[in-house]
Amino acid sequence: MSLAQAQDTALEEIVDRIREASARGTLLRIRGGGSKDFYGEWLQGELLETHGLDGIVSYEPSELVVTARAGMPLVELEAVLAERGQCLPFDAPHFGGGATVGGMVASGLSGPARASVGSVRDYVLGLTLVNGRAETMIFGGQVMKNVAGYDVSRLMAGALGTLGLIVEVSLKVLPIAPAEATLKFEMTAAEAIRQLNSWGGKPLPLNASCWVNEDGVPALYLRLRGAVAAVEAACRTLGGERLDNATMAREWLRCRDQQLPWFAERGERDLWRVSVAQTTPPMDLPEDPMIEWHGALRWVRAPRSEAAAVREAARAAGGHATLFRAGGAEDDAPLPQRFERLAPPLEHIHRELKRQFDPAGIFNNGRLYDF
Repeated sequence: MSLAQAQDTALEEIVDRIREASARGTLLRIRGGGSKDFYGEWLQGELLETHGLDGIVSYEPSELVVTARAGMPLVELEAVLAERGQCLPFDAPHFGGGATVGGMVASGLSGPARASVGSVRDYVLGLTLVNGRAETMIFGGQVMKNVAGYDVSRLMAGALGTLGLIVEVSLKVLPIAPAEATLKFEMTAAEAIRQLNSWGGKPLPLNASCWVNEDGVPALYLRLRGAVAAVEAACRTLGGERLDNATMAREWLRCRDQQLPWFAERGERDLWRVSVAQTTPPMDLPEDPMIEWHGALRWVRAPRSEAAAVREAARAAGGHATLFRAGGAEDDAPLPQRFERLAPPLEHIHRELKRQFDPAGIFNNGRLYDF
């Protein structure tokens, strides 16, 4: 059996399972590599894995487009792109391995570079999906002009598999930047936020930032990427301590995958993902957060009893808070809902989308919201 035939057989088996589940009302929980099992509400249902959908369907380096199947390991796709001097610029998290292309899109999570280059959603050109009626649907294409209007393919980014099973996805890729540098500045969170927003208004090759208070030493780490001349000029202009590129490349990967000591020291506390405007000053939080995305993303470690306070601080700043990783429940407070409730008009839209794509409600039921 050829590889293409094996892929067709795997897809047929998946479609048959979905058709049967829809007829019987059997819940299915979609799983790629399992690297993001922790993310979202607790799931029930039979496991539906995508590992049989593997490999690259097409790759046109000159067109900056790659189409890969959902079960392809993300590390393998990144290796293929790197061989041609290209990459997925949004730093998709791996979280320790096992991450797949489909899981990357379904989770909608992006890494340190997101504030400068955009999110995974911005790079989705098209995809193939199996809906709750066991129908194979194709949205978008392989060029930007095919994603005008109501862009259903990008709707799947961040839907956590609640609308259907992603079969394959076409992604825009970019050349790897010819130069990179990381600068370190010892400064408070307030100073870092002011500086980042000041630098953001200038023609500087800003790519990623991370402010963290480790052992009482608050510091901002700033990654520059771009043309050699632009990066070198920015280093001279900005000052700070220039750090070793090889060492910092590993550290940025650890930041992307939440493997830095700051995350490991969380202990029994919950980890919150707080999204606010980049210009938001330091917030009233249980402790200093880790700040990424030039101020727009704040990771907060907090005991379960502080859940309401974290959410209130986020709302007061005009943002929202998501319980990203649950801790070990060191107190008696109940586990809060991971995602904040939507405003009624938005919730109505979400419910209608769910009903249209998955009328029997079999896909990842409850992972995102209680519908």
